[in-house]
Amino acid sequence: MYNYSLKFIKSLPPELAHSLTIKAMKYLSFGYKKNFEHSALSQHILGLDFPNPVGLAAGFDKNAEVMQSMFSLGFGFVEIGTVTPEPQKGNIKPRIFRLKEDEAIVNSLGFNNKGAQKVKKNLLKIRNTYINNKIIGVNIGKNKSTKNAVDDYLYNIEYLGSLASYITINISSPNTEGLRDLQLRGNIDNFLKKILDKRDQIKDINKKPILIKISPDLDENQLRDIALISLANNIDGLILTNTTTERLNTLISNNKKRKGGLSGKPLFETSNTILKKMYSLTNGQIPLIGVGGISSASDCYEKIKAGASLVQLYTALTYAGPSLIYNIKNELIDLIKTDGYKNISDIIGKSV
Repeated sequence: MYNYSLKFIKSLPPELAHSLTIKAMKYLSFGYKKNFEHSALSQHILGLDFPNPVGLAAGFDKNAEVMQSMFSLGFGFVEIGTVTPEPQKGNIKPRIFRLKEDEAIVNSLGFNNKGAQKVKKNLLKIRNTYINNKIIGVNIGKNKSTKNAVDDYLYNIEYLGSLASYITINISSPNTEGLRDLQLRGNIDNFLKKILDKRDQIKDINKKPILIKISPDLDENQLRDIALISLANNIDGLILTNTTTERLNTLISNNKKRKGGLSGKPLFETSNTILKKMYSLTNGQIPLIGVGGISSASDCYEKIKAGASLVQLYTALTYAGPSLIYNIKNELIDLIKTDGYKNISDIIGKSV
């Protein structure tokens, strides 16, 4: 029954498939086998106790609607969003394209979401009932029509921050015009200072970790700038990386030229290269979350060896199905034991 359902979902246009999956997850249990946790995978990072290092990347549960189902699959943490202050329809459809032969996706969604007010209601409901002790990241962005971007981020921090385990500042999506400019020298320093000042002024939020999600398309100088500014401003963590606008020559799908951000397997090596660079540039002093192209336990292991303390995935889940997380966790434990380590934290940065 499950295999037929997954095959049917994959036969639908990708945005419709995603919408139906979210609706189904609201009412059905999607736990795969018996969920488990193991001491070899647990870590205390960002002031939080992560039961395992595998997280759901932002973009799947934009409106905080199915967090309980995602935790039941075995994720150690879930990041919702990207959330904007006002509801937003996003860019013109079609705006999601599968690259099946490349195990990748191109999207030009443009921060489509139901807005901060609706997301807050969903977060309140879930925090007060099912998963009060789970780690939930809230990924925030700006509305397309907003002229002063920082105002949207400051609003979301104050409005949603108390319900988040950590807050991700998304300034790296390629699908909102001008957003990536916030990463550039001359913009990011002043921007981050305003973000951190706002966080520090609010009693219920002043200890919440602030993480910055950056692009894989930055050059050496831009990466160095972000590393130095992050260290100088005591940024709690960096998420490496968002989707890319670059297209490798190795892509074979007919959808490779579609406009938008590319995610999935082709991004793996690029994001790993940036991960290693940022780990070195920050001297391992800032926790890094590795994202991009993960589809197996060995991929997770490689990212952690490249400097990541935690990892996130999304695209692979759409191809492999919910059994993926259970399998990754099992195999990670084997990899740790085979290499003679006791805990996943022992391998962070080993290949840098």
